[in-house]
Amino acid sequence: MLKSRHVNILLIEDNIGDVRLTQEAFKEGNIAINLEVTMDGVEAIKFLKKEAPYESVFIPDLILLDLNLPKRDGREVLEEIKTDEKLKRIPVVVLTTSNAKQDILKTYNLHVNCYINKPVDFDKFSEIIQKIEDFWLTTAILPTMVQN
Repeated sequence: MLKSRHVNILLIEDNIGDVRLTQEAFKEGNIAINLEVTMDGVEAIKFLKKEAPYESVFIPDLILLDLNLPKRDGREVLEEIKTDEKLKRIPVVVLTTSNAKQDILKTYNLHVNCYINKPVDFDKFSEIIQKIEDFWLTTAILPTMVQN
């Protein structure tokens, strides 16, 4: 069902190396992905709320969120997403290097949909992205698939 349409993903990540790894890993997948990137928390919120210069962007089917972002960290971005009536249904996957207990618990308290530690090895990172694709983009029914 999803293979007949593009899946829109917003990657909120400030590390250009991790952005490139994510882009390459999705290229290896089986689903057509439209991957947009914002590099800090302020730009991410502008993107999601379609504020200038993002008035014509898509609403993502899925958000991949790093926690350690400049200007506004991922926890604040997550809280804003999950308390906004127009955004709260978008699944958010935290993809971060932090394995701190307080980060894991805080993000789940803020209603994150999934928390994943970001591996540094490309093959393992690619495997994680493939698992995200397999579950979130193939198995799960996303809210955007059932909205008018």
